[in-house]
Amino acid sequence: MPLSIFGFRALWSPWFFLIVLGLVLLYFLLTVVWRDRFEGSVPVTKNQIILFLSGMILLYIIKGSPVDLLGHILFSVHMVQMAILLLVVAPFLIMGIPNWMWKKVFDIKALNMIIGLFTKPVISLLVFSVMFSLYHYPMILDAVKLSIVLHFVFTVTLFLAALCLWWPIVNTLEGQPQLHGLKKIGYIILSAILITPACTLIIFADVPVYDTYTSGEAWLKAMALCVPASTLSGLAGLGISGPELFTNMPPVYDQQLGGILMKTIQEIIYVVVLGKIFMTWFRHEQENADEITKNDLLKRQKLTMHG
Repeated sequence: MPLSIFGFRALWSPWFFLIVLGLVLLYFLLTVVWRDRFEGSVPVTKNQIILFLSGMILLYIIKGSPVDLLGHILFSVHMVQMAILLLVVAPFLIMGIPNWMWKKVFDIKALNMIIGLFTKPVISLLVFSVMFSLYHYPMILDAVKLSIVLHFVFTVTLFLAALCLWWPIVNTLEGQPQLHGLKKIGYIILSAILITPACTLIIFADVPVYDTYTSGEAWLKAMALCVPASTLSGLAGLGISGPELFTNMPPVYDQQLGGILMKTIQEIIYVVVLGKIFMTWFRHEQENADEITKNDLLKRQKLTMHG
């Protein structure tokens, strides 16, 4: 059965499109048109614009286009959505927003304290891992998908946790938590390890565990998150009983595929990031080899003298 039966609003989320468009417009107003009004501001770079626009375009694709509707029908698509949102959109937006704008945020004392706490490497790792695992616990995910309020709160909270996770890796703001070299590599590897149990449980479950992807009644209620009530009431009369009308894939295979895709996308992204970090670290070591050697010799001399 074609997705077009759900209507234009469900397929393209025009209100969400306007919100994304408004945020992009605000970005250019602050970074270009009104920039001179802010003390300490500097021109936005081409690279920052590309990163921010890429993040916003991806955000609309995964949460506003037909991909979002598919995410309520196929669990595997939902997991791809989460992977892109948490592992691509989050760091893109951090890097796309100029440091002088981030500094304005941290100038607010209350925000500085809260963000400063949750971006500490150990805390950011634990919070993100726990939030991700809880979100995909069957009972919780089913409850979230049946409530617009819970769905919004959980999605926003998990995205904020992703921003905190990526902050020590990609931010370049002076005075903020920043990891370098081997510490950054260790942080990323530990992050990959911590969400592995949740993905593993999904991959190796031999029965469907999410009612909102298998039970016709629960699925139809969950569709209310992205399909207008008037459209749903009309579809109910057509005898639509569940996601099986839109896919030939058995629910348990769809579920296992979701776990595999999430883990695979995460590994690919992390390998790319690790490669970039390692090359930057290696280049720094090569360029500053003489200075590093000199510092090591001085340290050894001091140890010898104290010995």
